Amino acid sequence: MVAFAVGGLMGDTLFHLLPEIFLGESEPDKVKFIMLEPNRNLLLGVATMVGFMTFVAMDKSLRIATGGDSGHDHGHGHSHSPIEKIASATASGADAGAATSEALRKRHPEASHANGITTPPAAPMPSATKPSDNPSIRLSGYLNLIADFTHNITDGLAMASSFYASPTLGATTTMAVFFHEIPHEVGDFALLIQSGFSKRAAMGAQFITALGALLGTVIGILIQEYGGNSNSGDSFGPGILGTSLQWGDLLLPFTAGTFLYVGTVAVIPEMLETGPNKGLELRKTLTQFLAIATGAGIMFAISWS
Repeated sequence: MVAFAVGGLMGDTLFHLLPEIFLGESEPDKVKFIMLEPNRNLLLGVATMVGFMTFVAMDKSLRIATGGDSGHDHGHGHSHSPIEKIASATASGADAGAATSEALRKRHPEASHANGITTPPAAPMPSATKPSDNPSIRLSGYLNLIADFTHNITDGLAMASSFYASPTLGATTTMAVFFHEIPHEVGDFALLIQSGFSKRAAMGAQFITALGALLGTVIGILIQEYGGNSNSGDSFGPGILGTSLQWGDLLLPFTAGTFLYVGTVAVIPEMLETGPNKGLELRKTLTQFLAIATGAGIMFAISWS
């Protein structure tokens, strides 16, 4: 699922966002002339790089705050798959229960005998998942929520700016964000459980971070409405640094830069990890490439039509 989301995210960025940013929306029934400006594309590239480096800075800050162990590598890249995280969270409780049972067995190695009556050993207490008391792990959970909220804001910015560019671009970007968020949110839920959150608290916290997408959408609409957009003709005063670009034009390349980070730096290192079983790793790699091709193929098919 993660590989499929990466394919969709990268397909949307390379097939939809970047062509729209540099060339504008295509209109099959019309002839369109494109005027090249000396510094326009340069500024669009700078905005893309700023978006990319914003997520680099966020990821690096999170790693520093957690002592080098980032529980939220993205912006959305996770050091382990969502299923592995859930299994790890479950195993933590099982290990605690096993340790309790072992301690009871040591205290009562055999049945006691008193007055010829055999008394069975005390039954082990039922295991329970105890919230982590490690401050670093708990801090990682709270920082994960902050990073998740920030990332959701950029998702909202992306959807708002893409819909202003064109309805088709808005629909494909929303689809890419949706597929990307499924494995990400599952992984975040497991991380919060490991950090000591109850299931109800973890779901409530994730709902609050999801509101970041709504906030990002509102911010994106305000930027587009009051910052101007050269493509739509809504220009207010002179452009940025002598170009025709308005502030609203920089929103789409900024979000494209964040998508590039999420789809490459945050996930590719995890995909490059291999184990000793060559046959298993080969099948896993083929499955990943097929999933990426499927996600990117859907975006390509939408662009081709």
